[in-house]
Amino acid sequence: MVVIVKSYQNLILLQNLYRLKAVGFEYIDHFNINEKTSYEIPASIEELSANISSCHLCDLSKSRTQSMSGFGNHKADLLVVDYSVSAAQDTSNNYYSGRSGETLKNMIEKVLGLDINDAFTTHCVKCKPLSSNKPSPSEYNSCKSYLYSQLEFIKPKVIMVLGEDAYTHLTGDSGNFEDVRGHVIDFKGTKLIPIYHPNYLLRNPESKKITLNDLNTIKSCF
Repeated sequence: MVVIVKSYQNLILLQNLYRLKAVGFEYIDHFNINEKTSYEIPASIEELSANISSCHLCDLSKSRTQSMSGFGNHKADLLVVDYSVSAAQDTSNNYYSGRSGETLKNMIEKVLGLDINDAFTTHCVKCKPLSSNKPSPSEYNSCKSYLYSQLEFIKPKVIMVLGEDAYTHLTGDSGNFEDVRGHVIDFKGTKLIPIYHPNYLLRNPESKKITLNDLNTIKSCF
């Protein structure tokens, strides 16, 4: 039998299956090959960023221009979490590129009264998805430990989550986004507030007033 391995994940999976078969296993429980279950804990956020930059846990490492570990103050009071890297961000290595990036920058600087260098901005998935599609669950699992480690290192006062996808993946809450948007939620001892994504606001400008209220809620938490 000839086996064609089309991806790094499939190669790792195949190696594990052959190893288990060799020692007599006929059935195993489901396991996720992308999610880290044991690894050496980085000593600093700089070391963590270096690990993200050289990460090859999933196929996005083949198509990305670079991994985007995060931008801003490593001791920021405000952590901004987007879901995945856009094509514009991947090309420019700029977290505030394009109309969406400019909208986000205005939110932080003109409404929250912070310089973008004083906040810290990152993504749930650190690389651009293939063909601008949403990342798969396994691709998110590849990055989940990185994101949670960033939360531990930064220890922000407030986490501003951009949009439903980022909120659902970060918290595991798959309920109605409108029920939580703009609310102050306790997440791992930190105040988390989900808001509409800048892309959503560009398509639905009538929602900008709602987001302004949500941003004022965030501002009151500092």
